[in-house]
Amino acid sequence: MSDAGHDDETVPDVDELLDAAGFDPERSVLTRRQAEVLALREQGVRQSTIADHLGTSRANVSSVEASARANVEKAHETVTFVDALTAPVRIEVPAGSDLYDVPKQVYDACDEAGVKVNQTAPDLMKIVSDAAGEAVKGREIKEPLFVGVTSDGRVRVRRHADGV
Repeated sequence: MSDAGHDDETVPDVDELLDAAGFDPERSVLTRRQAEVLALREQGVRQSTIADHLGTSRANVSSVEASARANVEKAHETVTFVDALTAPVRIEVPAGSDLYDVPKQVYDACDEAGVKVNQTAPDLMKIVSDAAGEAVKGREIKEPLFVGVTSDGRVRVRRHADGV
């Protein structure tokens, strides 16, 4: 047994992992190296083992993983923004509003647009509160919010940028 504990670890075939997940470097925000590191990390492979496998340092693998996760978060943020922007149901919730009033506003707007939202009122309040972060304190909406519902019923919550 190795004293570092990683020499005995089996590294899955990264090409197979990327192929199975449908990785296309031409269409991805991730570099191939970022995708490789994320794929191996998702399989539970330690950074030190990945570093040995790729012939680099653990610090480099850590940096590549951090960059990859930041890119994934940015891509997710972009998709959420575009979903909210293009949603057939869009509601502006002004600062000072009561969180408990938001579900009725969402349901009314969805009924008007013919969009079905599969969330109960408590679930909607939790989605809004979680997505809004510090913009919601208790029941009070502290900052203006934008709530969108996509045509397939997904709820997207955005905080208004300053000056919007």
